[in-house]
Amino acid sequence: MDIREKLNILGDAAKYDVSCSSSGSKRNSPKGGMGCGHSSGICHTWSADGRCISLLKVLFSNACKYDCAYCVNRRSNDIPRATFTPKELINLTLEFYRRNYIEGLFLSSAVIGTPDYTMELLIKVAKELRLVHHFGGYIHLKAIPGASSRLLFEAGLYADRSSVNIEIPSDKQLQYLAPEKNFASIYRPMNFLAERKLEYKADKSKYSPKFLPAGQSTQMIVGASGETDFQILTLSAGFYKQQQMKRVYFSGYVPINADKRLPVITTKPPLLREHRLYQADWLMRFYKFEYNEILDEKNPFLDPDLDPKVMWALRHPECFPVDLQTADYEMILRVPGIGVRSAQLIVSGRRYNKIRLEHLKKMGVVLKRAKYFIYNNEVPRELHKLYPEMIRPLLIAGKPKSDQLDLFDTMPAALPSPATYQPTATPLPKAAQSPQTLPIANN
Repeated sequence: MDIREKLNILGDAAKYDVSCSSSGSKRNSPKGGMGCGHSSGICHTWSADGRCISLLKVLFSNACKYDCAYCVNRRSNDIPRATFTPKELINLTLEFYRRNYIEGLFLSSAVIGTPDYTMELLIKVAKELRLVHHFGGYIHLKAIPGASSRLLFEAGLYADRSSVNIEIPSDKQLQYLAPEKNFASIYRPMNFLAERKLEYKADKSKYSPKFLPAGQSTQMIVGASGETDFQILTLSAGFYKQQQMKRVYFSGYVPINADKRLPVITTKPPLLREHRLYQADWLMRFYKFEYNEILDEKNPFLDPDLDPKVMWALRHPECFPVDLQTADYEMILRVPGIGVRSAQLIVSGRRYNKIRLEHLKKMGVVLKRAKYFIYNNEVPRELHKLYPEMIRPLLIAGKPKSDQLDLFDTMPAALPSPATYQPTATPLPKAAQSPQTLPIANN
């Protein structure tokens, strides 16, 4: 089999892994070397099936010893098999870089023989690229569950980022769908890499080599087992706090195998659910939300029609409307339609002038959502008299019921009259409490 055939097979086999990102890499190429993963505004985009466009994203081999129900490369599947040699993959990376096709390498692999043997092959590729060819570009190496600590440590010296994909969000379901795997074997390399990175971060010596400068990431499949969104977010929050993950990626389940253990899906992959989970993940990482503020055991699933921040706002009418002239930064962040940059501009701009609607538009505030939750003299007073049950249909009006998102949203031209509305739940509080009464979680 020639290298072109191997590339077609192993490049296609890698497309289901979405946990690739080079953000955070600060490695400089040695003098006289080649490649740089952070200068010149290098960024990375993804195609619809999860491929990272600017990285050479391949498997070293798809000849796997495991038989996971959800994996296309499981040993019981009758598919073409291929395996690179380290030299082939090194030459391929260098030639692609010289032709300006890529800025780096994303290298994963099925488990060939033993985890240690597979890890040794991946390290050999990265080590030769770094030390022999002085390659300074981005390298993402998979950490193979079950590999020895010595090999994991060596991989961290040559890779910018490493990842161990947990795939299924619960140990019980993981052992059901992949009997040869368990959470313990996946958590062990995660914890080891996190501990070693903290040690190197504490070592301020300029002679200390870089160790995983871009950190760790992981991936979870959404929809292959019966976990709720609350369980998924709980696990994600644990990864950020305990294993110091840089990113947790979500991948909508794509039925690629016929297996009685897997759910029967006759519709499209759950892309909308995946999108809502990414929004909730964003709230935890940048908006100072805790996972149990977004969802709880009584509300275990995200709303397919509304983003998670709007969901939270409608469940807490006592915190609104927010006066943008006096509210603190953390509370302004929680207003639907206001992002991190917009909140910063509001806090800095209000010191010199009263914030008007025209200012908010220029700051990037989405007023079609924010207007229901902010206090401003230019906002019609009747908007502040609406119950949450009245706001919800206004926000989702005109949105088609589908699994795919639309590029543009439409809003109704007129508002229902509060005088004719009969609430179905608890009445509106007598007065909105001060924003400072909201317990703000610290990340």
